[in-house]
Amino acid sequence: MTATLTHLEPEPTRGRRVGILAVVLVSYFMILLDNSVIFTSLPSLEADLRLSDGALAWVQDAYTLVFGGLLLLGARAGDILGRRRVFVFGLVVFSIASLLIGLALADWWIIGARALQGVGAAIVAPSALSLITANFPAGRERNRALALYSATAGIGASLGLVVGGALTAGLSWRAGFFVNVPVGIAMIVLAPRVLPSAPGSRGRLDVVGALCATLGMGALVFAILTAAETSWTSPLTIGGLIVGVALLVLLVLRESRAPQPILPLGLFASRVRVGGYVARLLYLGAMIGFFFFTTQYLQEALGFDPLQAGLGFLPMTVLNFVVAVLAPRLIARIGDGIPLVVGVGVSLAGMIWLSRIGPGSDYLLAVGAPLVLVGIGQGLVFAPLTAAGLAGTTAVDAGAASGLVNTFHQLGMSLGLGILSAVALSAARGDDVAAVSSQVSAALTAGAVLLALSLAAAAALILPSTLPRTTESR
Repeated sequence: MTATLTHLEPEPTRGRRVGILAVVLVSYFMILLDNSVIFTSLPSLEADLRLSDGALAWVQDAYTLVFGGLLLLGARAGDILGRRRVFVFGLVVFSIASLLIGLALADWWIIGARALQGVGAAIVAPSALSLITANFPAGRERNRALALYSATAGIGASLGLVVGGALTAGLSWRAGFFVNVPVGIAMIVLAPRVLPSAPGSRGRLDVVGALCATLGMGALVFAILTAAETSWTSPLTIGGLIVGVALLVLLVLRESRAPQPILPLGLFASRVRVGGYVARLLYLGAMIGFFFFTTQYLQEALGFDPLQAGLGFLPMTVLNFVVAVLAPRLIARIGDGIPLVVGVGVSLAGMIWLSRIGPGSDYLLAVGAPLVLVGIGQGLVFAPLTAAGLAGTTAVDAGAASGLVNTFHQLGMSLGLGILSAVALSAARGDDVAAVSSQVSAALTAGAVLLALSLAAAAALILPSTLPRTTESR
């Protein structure tokens, strides 16, 4: 049973919805930018702070661990405490953490600040998506807003590599985090003036459910990340998996009886939503490996500097943006299913092509051309995936539904990076060009397998629900 709203604000005017969307997208873009800007700046960061390999890994892992573990709590807090209030609080936390990262002088400092940044991201990300769901009426307007949100998701990840490379090469790795501070302050000032002030739902936050969700997700993500650094049979990995699974089972039992659940189990009743969650997890698992290992190949095998590595993704970024902008018109005519399946299929073709790289490969044919396919595929995929994850939900459950979308997004990234890193390390050892090429090729081949599974999930669970509508429109 879901909570009852104490207040329903009048539907925003068209002009105000534009303002809402602008604040949401800029804030979400800021988070996504920092999620990928770190990739091209890691070598410079490592040298500047003299980090060990383990500490360097935790610069990324601390953020991922906290982000993944707190997403459901952040989403439900927005429902109960009020989305605007929670959204602004998340921006404050994220901006302060970004400043602390830029000022970091030691490993403990930057790792702790990255964890704090993960807290802010876990609050802002689900609130951003639920603000769209709650303020844009179902149909054309919501589909267009979700398309722009999804385009931001795809473009932010790839553009972050370009921005990170440019700032690292021209100024310092710190600049990529300092840039968040003025942007964050601007959004903190604008958000209270633009976003609706509805106070949220009556009732109390399900603390037990929140703890089970947060600690369970956190333990699962920790186990996956530890497996990449050590092995799947290490005591820490096994212990993390056992604790994570046990807490998530307890969460399901708790939520089946809770009067105001943090995770309404009814969200899993729709095969379309389940398809959206599963396909998203698998697709993002492949994409995080694609960004991580392709960047590594460009710098360590082809000898690119950070700026050149970032610019190497430009063909994909441009096509991603163009296709994402045009996709809503196509989706309006033929539905979500066909563009989604085609997009995952095109991404799969690009990943298979890219996985053939070797020590003697050149950029143009071995990397640039496959990136064109990946960019087109990403532009088609994210809007239908987001729509599938929110299909049939109401404003009351908008926070929980968007929290699940973001949770599967983040868990997919953590799981994918863990699996693909393990595959890469099993393929070759060393840091010479031949070893790096073998590692990257093996990881991208495993990424292609994840994309094939994502394609199967989309075709089996999402596509059939769109075919009758497509048939009727002809």
